[in-house]
Amino acid sequence: MAEQEPTPEQLAAIAVANEESDSPVNYKPPAQKSLQEIQELDKDDESLRKYKEALLGKAAAVAAADPTAPNIQVTRMTLVCETAPNPLILDLQGDLDGFRKNPFVLKEGVEYRIKINFKVNKEIVSGLKYIQQSFRKGVKVDKSDYMVGSYGPRPDEEYEFLTTMEESPKGMLARGTYNIKSKFTDDDKHDHLSWDWSLTIKKDWKD
Repeated sequence: MAEQEPTPEQLAAIAVANEESDSPVNYKPPAQKSLQEIQELDKDDESLRKYKEALLGKAAAVAAADPTAPNIQVTRMTLVCETAPNPLILDLQGDLDGFRKNPFVLKEGVEYRIKINFKVNKEIVSGLKYIQQSFRKGVKVDKSDYMVGSYGPRPDEEYEFLTTMEESPKGMLARGTYNIKSKFTDDDKHDHLSWDWSLTIKKDWKD
């Protein structure tokens, strides 16, 4: 039996329902300071010095970082789903143009999380955010904003960010392909990386 496609009116109703459930992120960023400025602050405070060492990591590693590399490098995105038969991973360091042509397949009604791996190479970054918008037949049906946080430089080791647990859409009208626009940004609205990808919701993993 062919899947029943939602009407434009049904898609609009889904979009309105999701818009009402969105909660804005109320966050006021602190004034940005360079790595050197932070290291010079309160040098005589032992407890603060140790805290800053833990946050900033090893200065030698930072100094050795590739000077041509961007401060933020987003390396990969993973859909973490315990029941998925195969890993669902996007390598974000290569060609980003082909992701929409090869959608992830996700079974309806399963729980999943999105994991973002990234590196901070040179300076502390504050207020990192992951923003995701989902479209069905050109209509925006969902938008999610996740506060990732503030991180010190750690060029030799990746950070990981996991979203809250989500449930994939379910029901005959929910099945189909969603085009998703993702962005990794910060308080200063720097676009560290944007990528488009697709997700196909099916009744089962293979049907």
